[in-house]
Amino acid sequence: MKKNIKTALIQTSVSADPEQNKAMLAQKIGKCRQQGAELVVLQELHNSLYFCQQESTDLFDLAESIPGPSTEFYAQLAAQHQLVLVCSLFERRMAGLYHNTAVVFDRDGSLAGKYRKMHIPDDPAYYEKFYFTPGDLGFKPIETSLGKLGVLVCWDQWFPEAARLMALQGAELLIYPTAIGWDQRDSEQEKARQLDAWMTVQRGHAVANGLPVIAVNRAGFEQNPADPKQGILFWGNSFAAGPQGELLARAGEKDEILLIELSLERSEEVRRWWPFLRDRRIDAYQNLLKRFVD
Repeated sequence: MKKNIKTALIQTSVSADPEQNKAMLAQKIGKCRQQGAELVVLQELHNSLYFCQQESTDLFDLAESIPGPSTEFYAQLAAQHQLVLVCSLFERRMAGLYHNTAVVFDRDGSLAGKYRKMHIPDDPAYYEKFYFTPGDLGFKPIETSLGKLGVLVCWDQWFPEAARLMALQGAELLIYPTAIGWDQRDSEQEKARQLDAWMTVQRGHAVANGLPVIAVNRAGFEQNPADPKQGILFWGNSFAAGPQGELLARAGEKDEILLIELSLERSEEVRRWWPFLRDRRIDAYQNLLKRFVD
């Protein structure tokens, strides 16, 4: 396993044309490889616009089987460039059963594993419960030639339990493909609070588990087809943090590729200094399995 991994985070706006988006991403992935990237992470649901702003049965047509056309496309890119590639796809398991699924390809193009998003939001402009069944694969790291990747997806990033379970099963890196942005009606102060909270909670996962964290967000404004006066301004700000929560790299709000050298060796050092896993009181946490404690 490599202990230093040159990692690329591709933050981008997308169009309404999935094939155009895939061609654009292929070009960017190639550019990352030319700059030495060994691990490339894409944002959530990168093949299309973020369709969950509205509820429409027609949009289930965007879903694909795994394996399927998109997995074949990205597998070929991983093999061509000999890199580990983390993708995010709308999975059609069967008619009426769909998932928000991260797929990881190894350097030979083989499918290293997949993760089905466990926490599904249902908020204004994020109507994901209409489209996605909660995942059933659990919180299990994906073994690759670069190490064990704890891949989670977007809304999962707010839940410390998900990060912890990945860490306890040997994840060496936490990865969050993401689609999050601002409602245009929010004040500038509220926008700043939301962005700060988003970064803080994930940096907290890095600290609590002594692991590097990567979050790759969308960029650009996407209009809500159901209400043309509204939409989401995806705030970008993709970032990488080290095992003490330190920011290693951070994008702005526009399209951008971040390249960062990640050290997996530092996790060993940090966990020796801060042995949180040693001092967990697993005998006293039973109430965490309850919905409410009275």
